[in-house]
Amino acid sequence: MTNERLPRLHRFAAARFSPEGEYGLHLTAGVAMLLLAMAVFAHMAGAVVAGAPITQLDVEVANWLHAHARTNEGLRGFLLLVTHMHSTPGILIMAALAGIWLYRTGHRYWPIALVASVPGGQILNVLLKHTFERARPHFAEPLLELGTYSFPSGHAMGATVLYGFLACYAARHARSWAGRVLPFVLAALMVATVAFSRMYLGVHYLSDVLAAFAEGCGWLAICITGAATLNRRRRAREGRAGAPVERQEI
Repeated sequence: MTNERLPRLHRFAAARFSPEGEYGLHLTAGVAMLLLAMAVFAHMAGAVVAGAPITQLDVEVANWLHAHARTNEGLRGFLLLVTHMHSTPGILIMAALAGIWLYRTGHRYWPIALVASVPGGQILNVLLKHTFERARPHFAEPLLELGTYSFPSGHAMGATVLYGFLACYAARHARSWAGRVLPFVLAALMVATVAFSRMYLGVHYLSDVLAAFAEGCGWLAICITGAATLNRRRRAREGRAGAPVERQEI
C-alpha cells in the first residue's frame, strides 16, 4: 500500500466514526446493527430449515407452555389481551397515532422512518412467512387457531419495530444517560411480553419470536439510518448553498 493512500484511508475511517457528516457514525452504527441482525436471522432460519436441535427445543417449550396455559386462566386472559392489542391492526393504529403526533409537532424525517419501519416491516414479515412456510405448533385442544404461517412471528416483529422506534426517538431527545437507556429497557420488556404471549398461547415457537426480534432490529436499523442520512444530506446541501440550516431532527 502506497504512502499516499494511508492518509486517505485514515480520513475515510475517521469520517465513518465521526458524529457529524452525511455518512458518519450514525451510518456506521446502522450498518453494523443490520449486519449483526442479518447474521442472527440467517442462523435461526438455517437451523429451522435444517431441523437443528433448536427445533426440538421449540417443541418441548411449546408443549410445556401449552400445558400451563390451560390451567392458569388469569395469566391466559392477560396475555390474550396483550396479543390482540399487538395484532397487525393494533400495531398499525398505535403507529398511526405516533405518526400523527410526530407530524403535528413539526418533525419531517421521524414520520418517514416510522412509516418505513412499521407498515414496511409488516409487509416484509408476510413475505418471509411465505418464503419459509413453517407450520404453527399443533395441539389436540389449541387455545388459538390460525391458518397463517409461523416463522417469523408477525406480532413479535411488529412490537420490535414499533417499540424500538419509540425507544430510539425518546433516547434521541433525552438529556441524560438514564433517559437514553430507560426507553430501550421498557421497549425490550414490551417486546418480550408480546413474544411470550404468542408462545404461551401456542401459536408460535421460541425460534419464531427470536428470529422476529432479529428481523425487526435489522429492519429498524435500515429505516432509521436511512431517514437520518436523508436529513443529514439535506442539511449538508443547505449548508453548501449558504441557506439557513434547520435544527437536526433525527
